[in-house]
Amino acid sequence: MSSSRLIYGFHAVTAKLRHDPDSLKGIMVDATRQDARARDLLNHAELLGVKIIATDGKRLDGMAPGAKHQGVIARVDGGRKAAHLDDVLDTLDEPAFLLVLDGITDPRNLGACLRVADAVGAHAVIAPKDRAVGLTQTAIKVASGAAESVPYITVTNLARTLRELKERDIWIVGTDAEATEDLYSAQWPQATAWVLGAEGDGMRRL
Repeated sequence: MSSSRLIYGFHAVTAKLRHDPDSLKGIMVDATRQDARARDLLNHAELLGVKIIATDGKRLDGMAPGAKHQGVIARVDGGRKAAHLDDVLDTLDEPAFLLVLDGITDPRNLGACLRVADAVGAHAVIAPKDRAVGLTQTAIKVASGAAESVPYITVTNLARTLRELKERDIWIVGTDAEATEDLYSAQWPQATAWVLGAEGDGMRRL
């Protein structure tokens, strides 16, 4: 029997329906939700042949303790598709645009970074395996569906990965709160990787 995991909230579940419906094993919905948002989600799931289970809010609360599930939880295949940097870069038909996170430790901040990366059209988010929060359920929820649509790539050695990006003619741009040049008015090279440092400490020396 294959493993499974839970995702919750309308954004995350809708994104999974849109991008990877075959991975959905079922959607549990609070039976008291009769609003348009819930109806749209259920209609979409029905069209795709995804199993829908009406249940009560208390059961959903028990499945995702402390989470703002909004009355909808989906069970999906446990194996998240592993994203590899070379696979992403080799299939691009436009200059690369990447977000590199140097040691983000708060899952809410990671979720927000994924959400913004999705909104601005980043091709992937890159983060180190160690000294970073990882893609937790909280991060996925805060990402509002972006965790299902933006490749999240973890690497063993971030400094080495940045060197490899340079070898591909991708410019590395560091971000800093005290920088003199504004992010939105600066002139960017065509292929760019923005590096965002950790909370409080900023970017590491390397």
